[in-house]
Amino acid sequence: MKISLIIPCYNEELNIQKGVLDKIGNFTKDDRRFIEVIIVDDGSNDSSKKIIKEKYLPQFKKFKLIENSHQGKAFAVITGIKIAQGDYVIFSDIDLATPIEEVEKLIKNASYGYQIVIGSRNSQRKGAPFLRKLMAVGFIFIRNFLIGLQKIKDTQCGFKLFEKKAALKIINKLRVFHNKRKAQGSSVSAGFDLEFLFLANKLNYKIKEVPIIWHHVETKNVNFLKDSLETIKDILKIKYFDLTGKYNQ
Repeated sequence: MKISLIIPCYNEELNIQKGVLDKIGNFTKDDRRFIEVIIVDDGSNDSSKKIIKEKYLPQFKKFKLIENSHQGKAFAVITGIKIAQGDYVIFSDIDLATPIEEVEKLIKNASYGYQIVIGSRNSQRKGAPFLRKLMAVGFIFIRNFLIGLQKIKDTQCGFKLFEKKAALKIINKLRVFHNKRKAQGSSVSAGFDLEFLFLANKLNYKIKEVPIIWHHVETKNVNFLKDSLETIKDILKIKYFDLTGKYNQ
């Protein structure tokens, strides 16, 4: 199994200073399954890129830095998938709210033939504010009512594995994400995971959801209320595109 690990990065100087990249680098450096660690910077304007270039690229030979303009986490993930050399790609949030060691659960299930393996935080939402948990329940109800996916409990977890061939086919069929990106020309991420998994299910790919350890980490890069409302809009668009046959084109 050849794996590319993708790490989206946007103004993550504080997390980097906590040693998250040291943990990722030390975990992957002697593991032959991991052929590369692709850090995709999403137009950071802090010292993230400077630290990565000066400290981490020389230290960890598998590390690669890709510099995007600011277009959102979703486009950073897509960039990583497209250039990945592995047969499988894993993406993880840089804050390591899910410890990097949890990738073993994803890899194990991929070895059983699953083409998409996603982490689930449902039993491990340690430290998350009550309002956020409540809104998550409401979001799941709306999602299930409008577009299904009842078998998937946690679509938004930033810890997933994809077979690269499957991921590329899904990316080419995205409608909501690509249309929003063309219209806005800037950061677009809300709803990406949802549309991706909706299409994966529609294309009959084998999907497995596995419980993972997860600890709540506050981040300035996420506005939970704004992103939740935007994602609900995207659910309605996914429903519309599905009803009108746009995904079959």
